[in-house]
Parts: sequence; C-alpha cells; structure tokens
Amino acid sequence: MCARYFLEESPELRPYVEKMNRSPLLSMFAGAQVIASGEVRPGNVSPVLATNRKGDIAVFPMQWGFGGKMLLINARSETAAAKPTFAESWSIRRCAIPASWYYEWKHWTDGQGRARTGDKYLFRSADFGLLWMCGLYRMENDLPHYVILTREAGESVRFIHDRMPLILPREAAETWIRPDRRPEEAVAAALTDPKYLKAV
Repeated sequence: MCARYFLEESPELRPYVEKMNRSPLLSMFAGAQVIASGEVRPGNVSPVLATNRKGDIAVFPMQWGFGGKMLLINARSETAAAKPTFAESWSIRRCAIPASWYYEWKHWTDGQGRARTGDKYLFRSADFGLLWMCGLYRMENDLPHYVILTREAGESVRFIHDRMPLILPREAAETWIRPDRRPEEAVAAALTDPKYLKAV
C-alpha cells in the first residue's frame, strides 16, 4: 500500500497539471510515462507539491519510486525518520501528492495461513475533493523521485488493509512540505477516515 492512485480531470486539479506541464524538468524524464489524468502507477511521472529554492510552494513533475535493488514506492511514517534511505528526505525534502482517489486491494489470510488478495476498493475524500498524500522525495540523476508515506489504517479502512496513505488537509499539507517546520506538526492533523467505495 499504496500502489495505485488516480487523477481525475477537474477544475481543482487543473492548475497543478498546468504548472507541471510548464516545468522544464518534464522533458528530462526520458522514457517515463507522464500522467496528467488517469491511473498513476509506480514509475510514472505526475504533479507533486514541494518547496522551490526560494522556499515557495511550487508544483514539480516527479517520478514515483526510489531506485535501487528494488523500486521503493512507500515508506512507513512511524520509522522513516530513522531509516538511512529516508532520514534526510524526512528532514528537508518533504512533498505532497494530489490524488482524486487511491486504490487498495483487500488482504486476508486463508485457512492454510497463506496471504490472499481480493476485491479492489476505491478511497476518496468525504467531500469528493482532492486527497493530499504525504511524501518524501530525493534527487536521482538530477531528477526528483518520491515515495508515499503510509500509516496505520483508520477504522473505515482496516477491514481491507492494515495500512493507508498519510493523508492531510490542504492547509496541513502546506505545513508538511516546508523544510523549516517540524514534520510532526503536520502528521498530527492526518485524516484517517476517507469515504470508501468498492471499485466496480
């Protein structure tokens, strides 16, 4: 979790997509699929909020996943600050990823103790606005790559999976990405009860 999310064309999302499309970085992601609307998968490039060199909030194209022996797409919010892979990003390279909704597959253990995956569910905000997922980013070959932070699942999600993205209200997401603020200040405002709809 989380391994898929969706960008739905909407007036709320459009300004972020337009700013991403104007970024000179966009043409440098050779071979990566850029998603302005539709399902976002690991390895894709999509709009992400972070601070620029002046400390102002800006929109950047970023690629989902930290490279290495295996592609890392998530980080646990409870332990990221202590992990060598994520510690520096936790301190100074935080970002917020807009999504119209995200997907999760129901997980359970069968009678023989084997992990199973079942129905696919769609999770979105109760007011059907954008979700703001917390992330961390780092530079790889001079291009920004991000991971999505996860936390223990809220009550409405737990029957499907024990983890969920760390989701913040828009105002708290802006606090989250500022390197001069303590990340713990924003994490305390995390939303734990998105509306869920079973995917068709």
